[in-house]
Amino acid sequence: MKAKTAEKKPNIFVRMGRKLKEVFSELKKVTWPSFGKVVKSTGAVLAVVIAFLVVFGAINYGLGALLDLITSIGG
Repeated sequence: MKAKTAEKKPNIFVRMGRKLKEVFSELKKVTWPSFGKVVKSTGAVLAVVIAFLVVFGAINYGLGALLDLITSIGG
């Protein structure tokens, strides 16, 4: 028989504590953006979302009008 050389894993709470320490140590290494950069990025995202909202709203309105036109011809 093979001798067991593998060590027993620590319990779940010890492993979770170690993982939590690793997460916090990695978060300390993160370079966070400045407030101005966050505001600019948020503005860009909102502008793109609003532009797509307008485009898809216009397409939806046009297709709805086309559907009404087609159904009114048949009736």
